Amino acid sequence: MCKVLIADDHPVVLLGTQTYLTARGYQVVGMCGNGLEAYNQIVTLRPDIALLDMNMPGLSGMDILQKLNQEHLTGKIKIILLTMHNELSLFNRAKELNVKGYLLKDFAMDELEKCLQEIQAGNTYFSKHLAQRLTFGQTGHTQAGLDQLTFAEKKILELVSQQKSTREIAAILFISEKTVETHRSHIIKKLNIPPGKNALLMWAMKQKE
Repeated sequence: MCKVLIADDHPVVLLGTQTYLTARGYQVVGMCGNGLEAYNQIVTLRPDIALLDMNMPGLSGMDILQKLNQEHLTGKIKIILLTMHNELSLFNRAKELNVKGYLLKDFAMDELEKCLQEIQAGNTYFSKHLAQRLTFGQTGHTQAGLDQLTFAEKKILELVSQQKSTREIAAILFISEKTVETHRSHIIKKLNIPPGKNALLMWAMKQKE
C-alpha cells in the first residue's frame, strides 16, 4: 500500500485530502499543518509520496523540496507540490529540484488521482492547467536585464504581472512589505524601467501582450 504524507495549513483541506486518499486505498501516514513539522515527519516516516502545499508557515513546500533534494531523498520520497499560483519561475525551480508532481489547487482534486498513478508508475505529472503567465520579450536588452534578476526578484515580478499589491506579495512570499518594495526598486533599476507611478506593473503587463 502506498504511504502518503499530507501537509497543508488549512485544516479543512487537510482533512478533505485525507478522506479522498483513504477512500482510494492510500495509507495516510502523516498530516501536518506547517512546513517544519512536515519536513521532520517526512525524514522520520519516509512516506512513498509527500503532498505539500507550496505556502505554509515554518517552511514552504519549495523549501522542503530543496532540503530533501540536498539530502538526496527526492529519489526515494516523491514530492507533489500544490500551489495557488502558476508562477513559471517556481515551476521551473521545482523541476530543477526533482519534483515529481505539480498541481494547481483549483484543479487538484480533478488531477490528484492521475498524478499519484503516474508517479507510482515512475513518471512525473504536471497539471495540464499550467500556463506561462509571463511571456517576456527575447530581445537582447530586455533579456540581459532579466538575466540579472535574482530568483526572488523574478517571483516578485511575476506576482506584479498578476496585479498583486505589495501587501499581497508580502503575504504570499512570507516576507515584509518593506522587503518587497526593496526588491521592486532593484527590479526597476536592473531592467532600466523609466520612473513613474505603477511603472513596474505597466512594464510587466506590456510584456504579456
